[in-house]
Amino acid sequence: MEKFNNYFLDTIKNRYVDFKGRSTRSEYWYFILFVFIISIILSLVDTLLINPALGMTPAEATKSGLLAPIFALAVLLPKIAVAVRRLHDIGKSGWWYLIILIPIIGVLVLIYFWVQDSQVGENMYGPNPK
Repeated sequence: MEKFNNYFLDTIKNRYVDFKGRSTRSEYWYFILFVFIISIILSLVDTLLINPALGMTPAEATKSGLLAPIFALAVLLPKIAVAVRRLHDIGKSGWWYLIILIPIIGVLVLIYFWVQDSQVGENMYGPNPK
């Protein structure tokens, strides 16, 4: 629960659209993990509770939802912001995030960047957050 508070709630409350500074690997990956888990839970709630209550058939209930898309929109900017701060932590510009627009290769390059260790010491984006 402590990691949830430190890495997810703190990011949402205090650094919602903060594109400045640096984020550690653990901050980035825990944030992404919690977003993934919450998305799955909300999709299940949509499929099993809300969609049937709205009168959808089982086939329709699995194709659409209400809570999961709203949550996805709510965390879109924080996900981009934490990704940019993670790029800053390894000394890359946040503009590198746009490489995600290149199918498959862009995502692979970003994953490679995101798994790298922090740049030692201070860089142009701030002090080392470790």
